[in-house]
Amino acid sequence: MTNQRDALPVLVIDGASFVDFAGFVREFSQLLRHGTWNGSLDAFNDTLRGGFGTPETGWVLKWVNSDSSRIVLGYDATVRWLTQILFTCHPSHRASIEARVGDAQRGRGQTLFDMIVEIIHDHGPGGSESEDGIILELL
Repeated sequence: MTNQRDALPVLVIDGASFVDFAGFVREFSQLLRHGTWNGSLDAFNDTLRGGFGTPETGWVLKWVNSDSSRIVLGYDATVRWLTQILFTCHPSHRASIEARVGDAQRGRGQTLFDMIVEIIHDHGPGGSESEDGIILELL
């Protein structure tokens, strides 16, 4: 008897293939059948809903060398990413982003890795958008 999970398409991200967030963006964009992801986490969330080059039905996202990614997308990368957001964010969001920068500088709060994983989990079993059927395997 075949496991339903075994029948799903499998897309693979290799944490050994990138050393920063821009590299993760390139790595994930290679999974898309058309177009590229611009690095916005809102757009990443939309991409996982399907229709932007990911499978339309459930799929497995295998993230190999995820421990390496956890380091590369850790607090230092989070500080750099949030600092860039400060240049383009609405003034009403500035104080909260500055507070998040300060937390990240002190090694507190979510890292970029944590945010990405949380978004993916939202699209899988038990998540708020579980109908998308994405199964994340951190290897």
